[in-house]
This record gives sequence, structure tokens and C-alpha cells, in this order.
Amino acid sequence: MGGEVVRLRRGLATEKVVYSSDPVAFAKKWEDSGADWLHIVDLDAAFTGEPRNLDSVAKICAAVKIPCELGGGMRSEEKIQAAFDAGVARVILGTKACQSPETIAGFCTKFGGERIAVGIDANGGKVAVKGWTETTATVASDLALAAQKAGAGTIIYTDIATDGMLEGPNFAELEKMLTLLDCNLIASGGVSCDEDLKRLSLMPGLYGAIIGKALYDGRITGNLREIIAAA
Repeated sequence: MGGEVVRLRRGLATEKVVYSSDPVAFAKKWEDSGADWLHIVDLDAAFTGEPRNLDSVAKICAAVKIPCELGGGMRSEEKIQAAFDAGVARVILGTKACQSPETIAGFCTKFGGERIAVGIDANGGKVAVKGWTETTATVASDLALAAQKAGAGTIIYTDIATDGMLEGPNFAELEKMLTLLDCNLIASGGVSCDEDLKRLSLMPGLYGAIIGKALYDGRITGNLREIIAAA
């Protein structure tokens, strides 16, 4: 956000903590720690729909060897292409996927389903959009199934109530999603400690987990590389 490394609590811009003005340095830090991917969100774009941090994203992608995925403001073919041109390996559709599920198939055909993820941000089981400022009537599981049918290779499921709260993921909802989906499912939000990662690793079929605030606040006490290897 604004070129800085930030974390939000429950997606609220008013609950922002700034960690650094050097995104590239943190990207290298997480790569050196053993991360398989970097999960990047242009929060300005998530709230406004207009990319504001592509220069930072391009610098991150150029500085690390691991693949990067980008979410926030991916609402048109042109913006998705700009993200790929910046060097990301995968983009995350959020608001656009919910508002126009039929566009997912078009993007998958154009760019390849393996390069398209759909981020499903749930608030009480319903999908939230526009940087989580609006909760829709769309049921999260319905959107997940529609995205899978459209060819999206990855679903990223976030429970807003847990995001940035360091209280643990919503394991029950993740288990429900796993029974419905055959595509890759990534757990996001709430990871607070080594034990959360271990519990996630034991969930059959779960493809991955995104760790945010727990890393920035030093809550992951073990060696991340070893934890990932064990998982």
C-alpha cells in the first residue's frame, strides 16, 4: 500500500501496520527463509480498482527466484496482462470473479488456468469484494465451484474474521471446501504459529497456506524451511 509493506487487520485500511518502505528487502527475506511462493496484494488496487504498486511488484519479481502471485484490482484483461508483464506467475481474481463469474473462463482460456487463481474472501460464508468493503449475497462455496468449473487452477480461501487476528484459520470451512473441490486450495488468514501450519499440513488435499502477520510479528518460532519441508 503506497509502496510500503503493510498488514491489515480484517482487511480494514484503518487497521494498518507499516513494516517497511522496502518491499524488495522483505521479499528477499521470505525467499531466504524458505518460502515456495510470494503472495503479493496491491491493497490500493483492491480498494480502488486501479493498480498503484506495479513498479514495486516488478522490482520484487526481478529480485527473487521463487514465483510470485498478485492480487488486487485484477478486473480486466489489460490489468491482468500488466501484472504478467511485471513478472508475476499467477494473478488472483477477486471482485471481478464474484461480479462476473462468466469472465473467469475467458481469462483462463486467454492466459491459462494454471496462471489464474480465484480469491474467495468470506464474511459469514458470503463473498466480500472491493477490498472487503462490501459483502455480497454470493455463497463462498458456490463461487468456488463456479471458478473450478470455469477452469481456474487455484482457489485461495480467506475467512475475513480470522485475517490478521493471529487466532488460527477457520479449519471447519477449509474442510468443507476440500470436500467440494478438485483444484488447488490454498488456506489464507489466521495462521498464528507453527502448530497452525502443522495442522493445515495434515488436511488431505490442501495445496498450500499463506502466512502473513505471523511471519512479520515473529510468531513462527521454528525454522520456516524445516516447517515447510515437514509439511
